[in-house]
Amino acid sequence: MRRSPKTRLLIIGLDGLEPTLVRRWIAEGSLPSLGALVRAGGLTLLESTFPPVTYPAWSTFLTGANPGAHGLLDFTLRVPGSYAVRFASGADRRLPTFLRLLSDDGGRVAVLGVPTTFPPEKLRGEVIAGFDSPIATGITPRFVQPPALYETIRRVIGAWRFADFQEIDIGPGWHGAALASLLDTAARKEKLALHLLAQGGYDAFMVLFGESDTVSHHFWMYHDPDSPRHDPGGAREHGDAIRRIYRRLDEAVGALVEAAGPGAHVLVASDHGFGGAGDRAVYVNRWLEEEGLLTFRRSKGAVQRAAASAKRLALRSLPARAQEAAFRAAPALASAVESAARFGAIDLDTTRAFSEELNYAPSIWLNLTGRDPQGTVPARDANRALDSLTDRLLAWRDPIDGAPMLKGVYRREEIYRGPYASLAPDLFLDFALRDGYSVSCLRSQGPAGGPSVRRISAAEHVGGKEGGMNGSHRRDGVLLGAGPAVAPGRLPDRAWIGDVAPTALALTGRAAPAWMEGRDLLRRREPGG
Repeated sequence: MRRSPKTRLLIIGLDGLEPTLVRRWIAEGSLPSLGALVRAGGLTLLESTFPPVTYPAWSTFLTGANPGAHGLLDFTLRVPGSYAVRFASGADRRLPTFLRLLSDDGGRVAVLGVPTTFPPEKLRGEVIAGFDSPIATGITPRFVQPPALYETIRRVIGAWRFADFQEIDIGPGWHGAALASLLDTAARKEKLALHLLAQGGYDAFMVLFGESDTVSHHFWMYHDPDSPRHDPGGAREHGDAIRRIYRRLDEAVGALVEAAGPGAHVLVASDHGFGGAGDRAVYVNRWLEEEGLLTFRRSKGAVQRAAASAKRLALRSLPARAQEAAFRAAPALASAVESAARFGAIDLDTTRAFSEELNYAPSIWLNLTGRDPQGTVPARDANRALDSLTDRLLAWRDPIDGAPMLKGVYRREEIYRGPYASLAPDLFLDFALRDGYSVSCLRSQGPAGGPSVRRISAAEHVGGKEGGMNGSHRRDGVLLGAGPAVAPGRLPDRAWIGDVAPTALALTGRAAPAWMEGRDLLRRREPGG
């Protein structure tokens, strides 16, 4: 295939970019580069996966298929036949990405920093894999293809980093240092992307910036004066942090669009949106205990508390890079500690249902015979048990104000389709927002007393990983597009994140394979069709 002197398709991922903020700040003139794209092409809401979680969402973006088809449903996967989890990676994805398809068809591609791309594939072009674990701070030579690219990175920007700081123990001075780090990592990524784009000849060039996600998790309470966690004093110092990151990323978008050239198609996308977390803490396993469906160990969860304490101690006391090195040196130990932190307090011999209590993806598993080693619910009774559990969940009321706790409860087959849907929990919980703010699902850590729902204290408002961050994911992300084929009004009002892969293939002159569930968003439709 003859190489074009220009880049045909530029894709910029802005993780967690919130569409209401994009629209507001474009209207105010604060995001001129994004505003120019909207005027030249358009903006649409981009519906994420449910739950809107980074790993499944970006894999659906890359494959055009739902998580039940591509196999990456979370940061972790249950180990079959056990109550253990292991950390997932791109090696667990069972469908090729559109970048793989382009490369196999002779196209030249680059993919920089996108989650679920570790370990890096050998593509025709350059690959810098995204983070390989929840505590990854930056790349090593194992993250790049071809290997010579690592020396280019060192020469041009010194290091490619993710969030180069710990996010669990948030004390005085943390926010100022974190914001400075985020601005620095965004600048480094932009510089390297511009260096590579200058080579030209890419059929598709994709780079991801995660700073918009990280800043929203930790600075929302300062940004939003209506938040139940709002801190006016902190807002005077940090209230513009999210806007600063958005403006810095807007500058990067402008520079990258210019470098790609006037003939390039441009897509800017987020994997989900963002909103604030409220003042409710929820403990799903305590609720299951109250309902007579879960029993905690008589040891009062000593195993789980020890594992959780060891995990918190490591996250708080070890520097971020030391945590990363420890994880990579002993991934099996890290998985064992994570498994014990989730399940160690539960007496599984007498429990009928349990939750991993993941704040970003609340869900429940039945303790099913034939699937789970200490199963207590016969497989023949699974449907009846799920119906009963769903009814009870929908009847759950907030003890503080009497409002329904849940907006919806969904079986996994209502959400996922495909051969890997069985890897998902049996039920997903869609907690109701409180005046637009989400609850924080926290770990019960055994029967330490206390209710299944409580109001968090002012000292907990700042949150942090493992403690309920003050900003949380929302399902609607955003997609902006411009270029020769993206005339104003061409994009629909709403799209699905799986629509991007077939659209990207179409913009580079390729047809989507039949297994892609998404649609080409730019395909002309007959009126009324």
